[in-house]
Amino acid sequence: MELTHALQAAAVAALKADAALAALIAGRVFDRVEPNAVFPYVNLTGFQLVQDDADCVDGAEVFFDVHVWSQAVARTEAAEIAGAVRSVLHGADLVLPGFDLLLIEHRDTRYLRDPDGVINHAVVTVRALVDAQYS
Repeated sequence: MELTHALQAAAVAALKADAALAALIAGRVFDRVEPNAVFPYVNLTGFQLVQDDADCVDGAEVFFDVHVWSQAVARTEAAEIAGAVRSVLHGADLVLPGFDLLLIEHRDTRYLRDPDGVINHAVVTVRALVDAQYS
């Protein structure tokens, strides 16, 4: 399995399995968001793989974003959901078939109000350091 796909699948599974996050978004974790999706929800996007090889190491640094979407009047709901996403993924013990996850950490969270003036949006950026497994 390709590395970013393996990381995305593991992150989605972890987010869907977390009871605290599920209570906030009713399990709505998406790869591609349908036009009539019910708010609030999160989606994963923007994967960037940076090769990070060294002697005898086939490594990579991967960055990805988890977008939080809310229509609540204040940004409080988006902030609560973003905090739950951070709690799930920061330091998580994700299983990536064919790879060793050395580190996964929260890098930053940005809070935005969409131009429509209604939707609150948070972007949680995650960084992972990964090494390929060898038999």
